[in-house]
Amino acid sequence: MMLSYLVPLVLLFILIAASIRILPEYKRGVVFFLGRFQAVKGPGLIIVIPAIQKMEVVDLRVITMDVPEQDVISQDNVTVKVNAVLYFRVVDPEKAIIQVEHFVNATSQLAQTTLRSVLGKHDLDEMLSERDKLNDDIQEIIDSSAEGWGIKVANVEIKHVDLDESMIRAIARQAEAERERRAKVIHAEGELQASKKLVEAAHVMSANPAALQLRYLQTMNDMSNKNASTIVVPLPIDLLEAFKPERGGRSAASRGEADEA
Repeated sequence: MMLSYLVPLVLLFILIAASIRILPEYKRGVVFFLGRFQAVKGPGLIIVIPAIQKMEVVDLRVITMDVPEQDVISQDNVTVKVNAVLYFRVVDPEKAIIQVEHFVNATSQLAQTTLRSVLGKHDLDEMLSERDKLNDDIQEIIDSSAEGWGIKVANVEIKHVDLDESMIRAIARQAEAERERRAKVIHAEGELQASKKLVEAAHVMSANPAALQLRYLQTMNDMSNKNASTIVVPLPIDLLEAFKPERGGRSAASRGEADEA
């Protein structure tokens, strides 16, 4: 008699225990009643009737996903290996369960195909120097495609762009040539500026004979300091003016000799 009452009580206790679900704050439960969508429940205590109701649990936290390494052919026909990391989260649990099967796997496949298609439209130099722009383009495409699944893509980051050894050497040679070109341009600009300053200095000294005399004495001083064994006998500039040829082609000294004759 006691056993006949005990068995139903045990079965009722097992049924109640199987019906009780507790969801944390970061999870939601998509409940189906006889196969039809009923409601999104949680967090907290949820009662699910076995065999009549079914609940799929969805995590609302940001999911970090490594996009596997992809072989990408750039627009300038360079083969590279690229991998990335994807950050996304579920914003609509109902769509994430009903609209797509295994939304995590679907998002991974979408990220891989988008990564190949977007990077294939750019040159190698753009892949290496414009990663922020490429990240934004990939994020926008994945986000718009996964919106119907109730998924929001927070960020996409390209981690590595791996090149083969021959391409690395070619890029190194290109960088070295670019540095040499810049060095030659800077040197040429320096020569041009120095020549302009020398022309300005020549005009100033030609207009002021005293400045020319001081420059002449400074040059003599420099020569005597550098070559101690050399004896330098400075001549006055006025004396040298006598030997300066005039427009007629003769110097002042030769003209004076001709006058005496």
